[in-house]
Amino acid sequence: MSATHPGLFALLDMAIVGVPTVVFLVWQFVSINREIAKDKAKKSAPPDDSPKGAGHPIGEHRLGDR
Repeated sequence: MSATHPGLFALLDMAIVGVPTVVFLVWQFVSINREIAKDKAKKSAPPDDSPKGAGHPIGEHRLGDR
């Protein structure tokens, strides 16, 4: 009779694969929820009519800053 049980190795193998998988899934779920919240905040924000590009080569001012 062996000193180790084969079921323990199977449990260890499942943990080696399962734990990182669950951590990755939770991380992706949180990341997607943050992106959805950012998109909702961006949609509800008032629109900015001035373009974001620079008015001159240095780039200190936007085009609408006159």
